[in-house]
Amino acid sequence: QMQLVESGGGLVQAGDSLRLSCTASGRFFGAYTMGWFRQAPGKEREFVAAISWSGYVTNYADSVKGRFTVSRVNAKNTSYLQMNSLKPEDTAVYFCAADRQRMPTTREEYDFWGQGTQVTVSS
Repeated sequence: QMQLVESGGGLVQAGDSLRLSCTASGRFFGAYTMGWFRQAPGKEREFVAAISWSGYVTNYADSVKGRFTVSRVNAKNTSYLQMNSLKPEDTAVYFCAADRQRMPTTREEYDFWGQGTQVTVSS
């Protein structure tokens, strides 16, 4: 069993940056792919980014490519989502997720989820 807790959300202006953190409790954090998703009001939860257990492989949604960077420090049981050049359309609740599969990109494939953290970008 794994529990995930996100932090770092907040209210920022367009063009600003934020770094989200996702800290895991439980064993074998280093064996899990870590994913990041977001959900805006009235919309489906969508894939944002994923990072392999080793940290060497990453994948991004086209909408955030070049602006967001996912990383992890296995020794700290933590994954990060660095978000730069934020836009109002990035406003959403951001979730981290974990799964033993290799780089899943759909919500249904992830077994463990955090509670989410709100990111609001004003224009």
